[in-house]
Amino acid sequence: MLLWDETIFSNGEVLEFDYLPEYFVHRDSQMQALRFSLKPALRGMRPVNCLVKGPPGTGKTTAVMKVFNEVKEYTDDVAFVKVNCQIDSTRFAVVSRIYEQLVHITPPSSGISFRRLFEKVIKYLLDSNKTLVVALDDINYLFPEGHADEVMYSLLRAHEQYPGARISVIAIISDVGIPYSFDPRVGSVFLPEEIAFPRYEIAEIADIISNRVKHAFFQDVVSDEALDKVVTYVDRTGDLRIGIDLLKRSGLNAERRASRTVSVEDVDKAYEASRLLHLCRNIKSLSDHEKILLGLIAKDSSLPTGELYKSFHEITGLGYTRFYELIEKMHISRLIDADFSGKGMRGRTRYVAPVYDSEDILKCLE
Repeated sequence: MLLWDETIFSNGEVLEFDYLPEYFVHRDSQMQALRFSLKPALRGMRPVNCLVKGPPGTGKTTAVMKVFNEVKEYTDDVAFVKVNCQIDSTRFAVVSRIYEQLVHITPPSSGISFRRLFEKVIKYLLDSNKTLVVALDDINYLFPEGHADEVMYSLLRAHEQYPGARISVIAIISDVGIPYSFDPRVGSVFLPEEIAFPRYEIAEIADIISNRVKHAFFQDVVSDEALDKVVTYVDRTGDLRIGIDLLKRSGLNAERRASRTVSVEDVDKAYEASRLLHLCRNIKSLSDHEKILLGLIAKDSSLPTGELYKSFHEITGLGYTRFYELIEKMHISRLIDADFSGKGMRGRTRYVAPVYDSEDILKCLE
């Protein structure tokens, strides 16, 4: 039996989402492509822009951050910034985050224009003679309302208005089968090196998960059967983050039983809790109006969009244009399916349905 002051975790930090692993494998070609794209920065040149794409949980952000850390060891003339576009989802929010990471001062959220704040960023770069590399993580969240083009245009064409400014962008996009495109004005200056991150093969998943077990737990805590169960669950989704979270929750379940080993039952129980992890996290990031709309969809997915809009308008008072924007945003974010049917006078009646189980959505909205 495990005593109350004992633990089966030797280094629980290894199982946190923001942990940057030393053991990062099965992504050699992608890492080389990123290194090659950033290499010009070592010679005072603007790095090659990159479009990093692949399904969620395939190592995209980790690869970018590890290459950033590598380049930092060779030069102080490059400033690296990562922006989480799921959190900072407007042009002003993105530039505010860039400014904060460059000068370590949080700008006011109001009372300052985008132009003035952007000029402060440029002034810092010119005064310090630094090249800026911005990683726009989950840029998907900037597309629905046109913010992606606004952000990219401002960053990539800054040198036209501010000679000497050197800014490069690494756009990280979770490829979930939804089409996206940049404005031609952006595309003409973006011209990225495209770097694809495919789903991990099951043998690769097993290797990575085994390494996390080795560093997170004491020896012989996680049985081969429990490990295989975790790998099986991860292979279903292709999202490695689910496996990391499963290991943590499974270990906590074992400790709750005062057990010195993690069982298959601990993993199964953890999966029931973990399967909603990313859904609840995505829903938490939504605005109040988006949550209201998603709740209406979850409660009745049989309504055509016309009827759905009436219910939404009665609660929020918002117009149809805004309603349509929110539908598109959640469609791109893979929270809902929004397809046209053959019904209706012109054969274009649109129905909206949740991608996830309605009960799970409503549970996350509580």
